[in-house]
Amino acid sequence: MLVHLSVNNYAIVEHLDLELQRGMSVITGETGAGKSIMLDALGLALGDRADSGVVRPGADKADILASFDLSDIDEARTWLAERDLDNDGPCILRRVITSEGRSRGYINGTPCPLGDLKALGELLIDIHSQHEHQSLLKPDTHRRLLDEYAGSQELARQVQLAAQRWRQTRQELQRLSSSGDEQRARHQLLSYQLEELDNLALGDNELEQLEQEHKTLSSAEQLLGACRQVLDLCSESDAGNVLSALTASLNRLTAFNNQPGALSEATSLLASAQIQVEEAVGELNRFIDHFDADPQRQQWLEERLDAIYSLARKHRVQPFELTELQQRLLEELESLNADDEAVERLGEELASYARHYQEKASELSALRQQAANRLADAVQVEMQTLGMPGGRFSIELQAADSEEPQPHGLEQVEFLVSANPGQPLKSLAKVASGGELSRISLAIQVITAQTSRVPTLVFDEVDVGIGGPTAEVVGQLLRRLGERGQVLTVTHLPQVAAQGHNHLFVHKQRGSSETRTAVASLDTAQRVEEVARMLGGVDLTEESLQHARKMVTSAQA
Repeated sequence: MLVHLSVNNYAIVEHLDLELQRGMSVITGETGAGKSIMLDALGLALGDRADSGVVRPGADKADILASFDLSDIDEARTWLAERDLDNDGPCILRRVITSEGRSRGYINGTPCPLGDLKALGELLIDIHSQHEHQSLLKPDTHRRLLDEYAGSQELARQVQLAAQRWRQTRQELQRLSSSGDEQRARHQLLSYQLEELDNLALGDNELEQLEQEHKTLSSAEQLLGACRQVLDLCSESDAGNVLSALTASLNRLTAFNNQPGALSEATSLLASAQIQVEEAVGELNRFIDHFDADPQRQQWLEERLDAIYSLARKHRVQPFELTELQQRLLEELESLNADDEAVERLGEELASYARHYQEKASELSALRQQAANRLADAVQVEMQTLGMPGGRFSIELQAADSEEPQPHGLEQVEFLVSANPGQPLKSLAKVASGGELSRISLAIQVITAQTSRVPTLVFDEVDVGIGGPTAEVVGQLLRRLGERGQVLTVTHLPQVAAQGHNHLFVHKQRGSSETRTAVASLDTAQRVEEVARMLGGVDLTEESLQHARKMVTSAQA
């Protein structure tokens, strides 16, 4: 439970320390004294959003600290242990908001995101406010309250996730299937194009070799003529040729014995030149002897090159890029084949998700149906005690219109009420007046709070619009809740205030330059005076004091 709340420089609060007890603690005070400020500050410690406007004027930061005794809250202790945030003493939640708007959260002194504060806070405190009167007109609230009463929140979350997975899978399947005709046409085109390229069977470096061979055959006559002219110049010309000139030159130089060094080097070079010319003549003769200027080979080369060039023009690429194009088309075709496989796989997954959703949603429906009858009966009983004799309350579970998996299950949940005998059951929005809605809301909150696993319940002016004998019943209901744990109640009704086990009085302390909010824990005599003030105004009379004393004594008895 909440054992300590410290608020510093928040709104009009400069410094506030509260020690809180088990049972029902009522919080009262003059209008504008800051009763709800404490609960707002507590909400920040539990992860609510905030801005720089919450910092007290003149201060650089607001600092809020809430301490909890977790000895009876196993779920919260487990949550902390899983994150290595547990300690031996009380659990301390802290929130710091700077005047520049920056915010920091801490759990047991360790910095943490606000989401962690909120998640842990939901295990520690359940806050009911007067604003729930309006949210009670929304079917979403009806479903949430029923699931909380049934203890089926986790199952409801699983149903929501199952519907979400089904919806995401269907969207992906539709995306792939919607382009089915277009993909089939593309698949057919790619298959045809790849077949052409496969039939062409262009080898590595084949194009370069073909072009070189074609160039050689195209100039065969000129090439052979040039080779013969070179042979004639080198070895066959009767008028003189290179080999004969080299031979004669060597004969003249080698006729001398004891040649000088430079002459010997020249003789060696001429001999080498003679050998190289003879080898070149041999290569030319072999080329001429083996050269095949086959016209049919040339025609085949031209047809082969034309096929390559034509296919390249068809695909608007260079001939040497055909191999790369073939690889790209093959990869695209494999991707389309993978899409076909994905469509089949997604279809199977979609059916599997639908079966899983139906299983979980049916289980949730059964729990809702059982809990709906119990909750409706319990709320109807409380309505009688809250000044609505003959009033009826029912929870309608109507099958969802769509056959597709819905995030919130197989049915819509709606609260129906008849405020007066003889009137038919209708939706809350159509029937309840402001006062009736307040009482119905309170009845629902009291009943659902009884099944809550959260040990600390906060009621912030939930008794607005209620008065007379009904107010005393409200106080008795809240006191009954306090006997099973801890209840904090902000109220303006003396009948409710008198029922508290503990009484906190919020008031303003006015200084010379500023006003501060302070909280005092009242003893029995002070409680009587405060209840009397709530009964009769500022001037206390003996009659109001006697009445107040009787109310407090009666409640304690």
